[in-house]
Amino acid sequence: MISVEISLYPLSDKANDIIRAFIDKLAANQHINLEVGAMSTLITGEHTLVMKLLSEEIAQLFEQFPAVFQFKISNACPIR
Repeated sequence: MISVEISLYPLSDKANDIIRAFIDKLAANQHINLEVGAMSTLITGEHTLVMKLLSEEIAQLFEQFPAVFQFKISNACPIR
């Protein structure tokens, strides 16, 4: 199990819409847990599934918009 704290900073005037759409795509996956905060989202789940999901969704977002992501990844922090 891993925990990933992720922040997305779209370089667009539609940043809020882009962030919401990205979170909605992540939330549709039933194999992870998601906690949305004001400045970041916490994703927890099995390492391979979480990293595969993030890789796929980030690649799709990068095809559409310029953006910056910030991550913290841990296998030692307790899951909330």
